Amino acid sequence: MEKARIILIGKDIKELENVSQQIVDITGKTGAAYAGPIPMPTKRLKICCRKSPDGEGTDTFERWEMRIHKRVIDVDADERSLRQIMRVQVPDGVHIEIELTK
Repeated sequence: MEKARIILIGKDIKELENVSQQIVDITGKTGAAYAGPIPMPTKRLKICCRKSPDGEGTDTFERWEMRIHKRVIDVDADERSLRQIMRVQVPDGVHIEIELTK
């Protein structure tokens, strides 16, 4: 039987959890076996820049950070459950990847 690995990537944790919960609900209704959602380590992108536009004044800095969250769900892929998973409404802030393996 084929397996599908679904990888969800996004900045907003609420949207990510919402999509992963929809996928888990669909696999539960269709009776397919699944594992997850497995939280992967959060990536932190940090940028530090000076507040002052010129070289004069005090050395004050602004620190910006963006966190990227990731979830992995493994599903025993039958055609019916995968078709329903493909119909899930994914928000713009969530990137989804589906890999099929044997």
